[in-house]
Amino acid sequence: MENLMGMHPTINTTMKKLMILLVFTQALNVSAQITHEKEITTKVEKVTVFFENAQITREKNISVLPGKSSLKFVNLSPFINSKSVQVKVNGSVTVLSVNHQQNFLDSLEKPEELAALESTFESIQERIKLEQAHISVIDEETLFLQENRKIGGKNQELSVSNLKETSEFYSTRLTILKLKRIERMNTLANLREELVKVNNQINSISTKKEFPSGEVIVTLDSRSDEKIFVELSYLVDNAGWHPSYDIRAKSVEDPLEIVYKANVHQDTKVDWENVKLSFSSNNPSLSGVAPELKPYYLNYNTVPPSYKSIISNVSGKVFDRSGNPLIGASVLVTGSTIGTITDMNGYYSIAIPPSASSLQYSYIGYSTREIPFSNEVHNVFLEEDLISLNEIAVTGYAMADDEMMAPALQSKAAGISKAKSMQPMKIRGTSSLALPTVQQRNQTSFEFGIAMPYSVKSNSKNYVVDMTAYEVPAYYEYYCIPRIDKDAFLIGNVTNWEQYNLLEGEANIFFEETYIGKTILDVRFISDTLTISLGRDKGVVVNREKIKDLSSKRFIGTKKEEIRAWRISIRNTKPQAINMVLLDQVPVPVLEEIELDVKDLSGGKRNKETGEIKWELSLDPNESKEVDLRYSLKYPKHRNLVFD
Repeated sequence: MENLMGMHPTINTTMKKLMILLVFTQALNVSAQITHEKEITTKVEKVTVFFENAQITREKNISVLPGKSSLKFVNLSPFINSKSVQVKVNGSVTVLSVNHQQNFLDSLEKPEELAALESTFESIQERIKLEQAHISVIDEETLFLQENRKIGGKNQELSVSNLKETSEFYSTRLTILKLKRIERMNTLANLREELVKVNNQINSISTKKEFPSGEVIVTLDSRSDEKIFVELSYLVDNAGWHPSYDIRAKSVEDPLEIVYKANVHQDTKVDWENVKLSFSSNNPSLSGVAPELKPYYLNYNTVPPSYKSIISNVSGKVFDRSGNPLIGASVLVTGSTIGTITDMNGYYSIAIPPSASSLQYSYIGYSTREIPFSNEVHNVFLEEDLISLNEIAVTGYAMADDEMMAPALQSKAAGISKAKSMQPMKIRGTSSLALPTVQQRNQTSFEFGIAMPYSVKSNSKNYVVDMTAYEVPAYYEYYCIPRIDKDAFLIGNVTNWEQYNLLEGEANIFFEETYIGKTILDVRFISDTLTISLGRDKGVVVNREKIKDLSSKRFIGTKKEEIRAWRISIRNTKPQAINMVLLDQVPVPVLEEIELDVKDLSGGKRNKETGEIKWELSLDPNESKEVDLRYSLKYPKHRNLVFD
């Protein structure tokens, strides 16, 4: 101690300088470890819409300081698929991590239209309370007058003048109160009616459920003060599209015009304003979908195929469990891209291809249901579901100018690899989910980009975007199965259809400038020729009737023979010649003891496996033709067959 106290002044000074230098160095180290956090607001620049979700791309030029920086991208959709988050950075920085989280304290900013409507709603509610208060005061005063109608006391005489004065006062005051009450009640009724309208408008553009805002936090490490370009992209649910078409045929001599449309909807809680948008992969009572024959297998105790239960269109409503209609709920034919969404009343109507058996119903915040349909009207209730979006930890890909930095960086974030500076890089989750990619040529193997900026509000409304229009050469013919339906359907046959990138979907049919109805454009099972049903044409008259003189039953030894004969007549009332495909069928025996003998087909071609009979006819204007179908069946006379 004495040695220390007696230390030379020069040594004291040196020790003080060393201590100051040590403190300064520690301060620098602490300063170097401080992470600079910055909130980043961005705009949606690009949107690629898939059938059940959409990829959002946001861009921003950002200045960063030396050392670690934390960039918090705020006011994002609450429905981000956390595993799909990607970040691309151009600059000499290292991305250490990317995290997605939910901010339950700061809800998303409401659209101006919604905020204005909610303000109006509250204002009307206040006015209703005020009117109710005025009515209550009027009722109180009226009751007061009624309870104090007695005038004078027991020992006080009532004069005529007092009675007249009191009566006039009571009558006048009561009349004023009654008129005021009627006026207030009318005002109250009008306010309540206005409140209902505003409430319906609010419901049409917003769901009642409150959602937190999404956030993505990107942690960077920079060696210098510089400006970087950051591109943030992610998948978001509660958005999608489905194709539809307008198909126009002026006549059977003109090419087909196909207008390709995208029906897009989104309720991601963030509006898409002037974005670069791209897409990756009257309701008549009679359907425009042409029918199909079923094989007619003949056996004992069997009946001919029934065609009465064919469902070509399903409609109905989608509700929540409280009975409230769900606006903008998605309805899809299972296993296809044929879809629609519910309207303001929760109503939907969708055309059904022959092979479909169930529909898929979905709505944000509710469990998806897949339900088989058995009739043309189908109402559905959806159950509310809990949404949980968990924060993910993301490994980065590093970019460094100096190889000396690599070991240190690798110790900070596992999985960081070296790369040359100024190269783009992507950040994704540790169990990363690949973005939807094109796998099937006829499904999602292409994109349609909209040339001009487009806006889609977050309100679940259906926005129809005309993507492109084709004028395609087509070969026309009429198609009829009079056994099922005596109406003739106009069919357009298109070759080399693959070049048009068509998807299956509903189509509105216009023939000779007249809306005919709906049909299905189904390209999933087509080979070299695309067949489009253009609906019914009453200009071609077809009739099928049994020829009673040629139909008979007789016994031959141990056999019973029955003969059936049908005559089909066709008349072309149109001013131009037509080609006609006519279909019927004969039964197909499955036992050797049942003998089928086809006696007359009038030139028709028979498919022995299915029993289909096909006639290909040409008819000039106002020409009529007839074809006959006659066959016999022999079978043991002690057995019974049910057939036409």
